[in-house]
Amino acid sequence: MARRGTAADTATTADTAPGPGAATAPGTATGTATAPVWRRPSVLAAATVLLVCVPQERDDLTVAADVTLADAASVALVVVAAATLLRPGRRLPGRVWITAPPVVAVTAATVASQDVMASLPGLARYLQVFVLVPLAVVAVLRDRVDLWLVGGAVCGTALAQGAVGSWQALTGTGASYAGENIRAVGTFGATDVMGMATVVGYGLVVALALGLALRGRRRAVALGAAAMLVAPLVLSLSRGTWLAVTCAAAAMLVTYGLRTAVRAGLLAAAACVLLAGAPALGLTGDRGPESGSDTLGHRLASIGSSVTEPDRSVSDRYGLWETALGIWRDAPVTGAGPRSFPALRDSRAPLHLSSGSDTADPVSGFQRQPLLSPHNMYLLVLSEQGLLGATAFCLFLGCVTVWCVRRARRTRSPWDRAAGLAASGFLTWQLVDFVYSDIGGPPTLVTSVMLGTALWWAAA
Repeated sequence: MARRGTAADTATTADTAPGPGAATAPGTATGTATAPVWRRPSVLAAATVLLVCVPQERDDLTVAADVTLADAASVALVVVAAATLLRPGRRLPGRVWITAPPVVAVTAATVASQDVMASLPGLARYLQVFVLVPLAVVAVLRDRVDLWLVGGAVCGTALAQGAVGSWQALTGTGASYAGENIRAVGTFGATDVMGMATVVGYGLVVALALGLALRGRRRAVALGAAAMLVAPLVLSLSRGTWLAVTCAAAAMLVTYGLRTAVRAGLLAAAACVLLAGAPALGLTGDRGPESGSDTLGHRLASIGSSVTEPDRSVSDRYGLWETALGIWRDAPVTGAGPRSFPALRDSRAPLHLSSGSDTADPVSGFQRQPLLSPHNMYLLVLSEQGLLGATAFCLFLGCVTVWCVRRARRTRSPWDRAAGLAASGFLTWQLVDFVYSDIGGPPTLVTSVMLGTALWWAAA
């Protein structure tokens, strides 16, 4: 809830949730704290997150991205943030200049591209996701209320998508897996099969961070929300998200304290019990041999066999990685240019690579989706932006991660610890997830808002 404009309340807000805005713009926190919640610029950041829930109709799957309502909200967020920074006394903290190297690298890659006009949309998207929206979030976040708005939007979106996805899995109206519509995908549909899992993963990280840092009734509510998100995460059948959430939870526990980290084994054991009891979630029944606990067991077993006996999905992923490396070797310094991977894929692809991936759900029916990226963000940047872009990208994420972890370990206030744990957990999640995925689809803007929140915390 927003605090009212007494001097004592303003001082409390500034002391308990100091951020770059309070440190660099004296008097800013006071003005923000007295404004109604709906007039805060951070409402646009929350709206960007919430609007990803709006279903997106994609008739042409060969197009890498479509403009959505969430994109429109992100543009409004950037415009309002720019107007905010034009006011006297407003400025961004010095550490946000870590976004400069990625800007230089992707611009150089675009200029050096064989088809500059085709690379311009990729340049715009990259700057939107990793520079403009994160900087806008840094500009509009000022105090605890702003953090509540953004964090609440992430958790609310995760719970909503999780509820839809769970219903899909339980009623057989989700995306197709092994011939049955049992995969939870939320409102994103089968064409963005990782969308719901990504959003639910973010919400789980935020809820777990609050549960670790807070006390009393608030801790119970946060941990309850985290527990509610476990089921849709399992029902998403997303192996990559399972790994990312596990790594994020471990990182948050270690950051919180060694004593708490010891309890990670108990959490892992509880997760195993939940997976073992998956038939109770309703995935069993007369749906064929590849359902219920057999489905989950197969997905878990495939993680361990992904190196020795990869399935078709993993084999295609390895082929895409090989393709990305081949594209990079032709232009090692600046890469082939943004959005060049689809055009160059077939000339560098190994023979075993599939021509596309099959998707199906009751709404869109069967569709064949082209492979437009290597499903590895690091290799995507390397192939399209070369060593220059990959170095800048890793430097950006690495610095923000180190700054977040350092500050999180120093803080003692429960609210500061919650913000620090959420930022550290999110970055761990993203660093792991980028090994087998990249940006694409509406959930990318949730990633961008979360990245801006982490940058705000790191830059303090």
